[in-house]
Amino acid sequence: MADNQLSSIQHIVQLMLENRSFDHMLGFLYEGKVGPNGQPFEGLAGTESNKDTSGNPVTVYKIDTTSPGAYFMPGADPGEGYANTNSQLFGSGSAPVPPVATNSGFVANYDAAITYDQRTDQGIETGTAASDIMGMFPPQALPVLSGLARGFAVCDHWFSSVPTETFPNRAFACAATSQGHMNDSTSSYTVQSIFGLMTAHNVSWKIYGYDAEPLTRGNYPDTVDAPETCFGKFPDFQADAAAGTLAAYSFLEPSWGSAGNSQHPNYDVALGEVLIQQVYQALHGGPGWSQTLLIITYDEHGGCYDHVPPPGGATPPDSSVGEYGFDFTRFGVRVPAVLVSPLIPAGTIFRVSAGTMPIDHTSVLKTIELRWGLPALTARDAAAPDLGNVLTLTTPRTDDPLAGVVAPTASGANPAVGQVSHLQQLHAQQVADLPVPDEQLRTAPLLSDQQTPADYDNYIASRTGTWRTARALGQAPGRQA
Repeated sequence: MADNQLSSIQHIVQLMLENRSFDHMLGFLYEGKVGPNGQPFEGLAGTESNKDTSGNPVTVYKIDTTSPGAYFMPGADPGEGYANTNSQLFGSGSAPVPPVATNSGFVANYDAAITYDQRTDQGIETGTAASDIMGMFPPQALPVLSGLARGFAVCDHWFSSVPTETFPNRAFACAATSQGHMNDSTSSYTVQSIFGLMTAHNVSWKIYGYDAEPLTRGNYPDTVDAPETCFGKFPDFQADAAAGTLAAYSFLEPSWGSAGNSQHPNYDVALGEVLIQQVYQALHGGPGWSQTLLIITYDEHGGCYDHVPPPGGATPPDSSVGEYGFDFTRFGVRVPAVLVSPLIPAGTIFRVSAGTMPIDHTSVLKTIELRWGLPALTARDAAAPDLGNVLTLTTPRTDDPLAGVVAPTASGANPAVGQVSHLQQLHAQQVADLPVPDEQLRTAPLLSDQQTPADYDNYIASRTGTWRTARALGQAPGRQA
């Protein structure tokens, strides 16, 4: 292997999207499960299947993007969280002992999810069936994500950090622990994050929301207390990239609404393609491109099918007692991950050696820590492999694998239009908890009165603005660890 060029990287940029599995987005990237240079690729053979509730096998298939509604597949929100993930992996809401996964419960679990979504009046694509969870996007359907995966590097053994939903996985991505939490009911933590660690060592960072205040800002005491200069929105990211003023680490969020670009099922995957391309173009066109590593990944699988059983042997991050009795010794389901840099050869399939600790979200933290000489946050990121060995070129490439590529446009109606997203609700509750003087809230809107996506967006903006004003006047104490 050529020398690791991590020391040449001045900017690490991470875009973390929502709730898709590796097979669902990239399983058919390389036909025959072989990469362009003959290296093995842990993709789909096309024969993988799950049994439905009647015992009939349902085989994976390629989504036909000429059909209306294709980019809203799967047409209902699959089951998320610890019990649903167990059901998808083991066929039961409780993991067996030992926890040997067969990944055979996705169709049956999706059948239950459709019933739940119908009963709770969630937006569902007309005609959605349990078999739809076996639909996978072919490369031509995702020309941006697939183009970057082929043009730079794809990680085919990147696992989410815990077998559950969004916030615990995002906590591992930012702080290498969820402090025992295994569901989204907890969105604020009391530990140091990578952002606070970098601040303590005088290394720059910035979190960008898409068109709203960043959700991640409210997750940790050290981000709540950080200066306004550490936060921005997507146009600020584009401006910073163009000016060559990106921080050492940039963390990007999508828009969280049901009409947004997060790619959360059953939202518009095509809008996420547009976002990924915009992020890449901002970096590729900026003066810092030759020294940049872009990491595109997803926080968890969100109930989407993947055929690879998650490994055990994970290092518990700390002494936190896990909810549901979980001991943090096994990883979550595999998620899409693409590494982009002019120091990466085209067609790279990047994985660590068999028998070693697999890549998970804390590998990003380990890469940052190695690059800037920082200590580990927990035992999990201390044990994680870093990503530096993907950077093998001593001379930056000057080509553009996305030249001429056009992001797709969805056809058909958004089945979730008008639905308030789960993360919008959590974001609103999070900002409602920010401390401000009581007198400033007497005439403010109440969280309980919000009904529509626009209501929630306006509440988040208004309530955050009130907190920012109070903070500037010294009237809003920070959240203490």
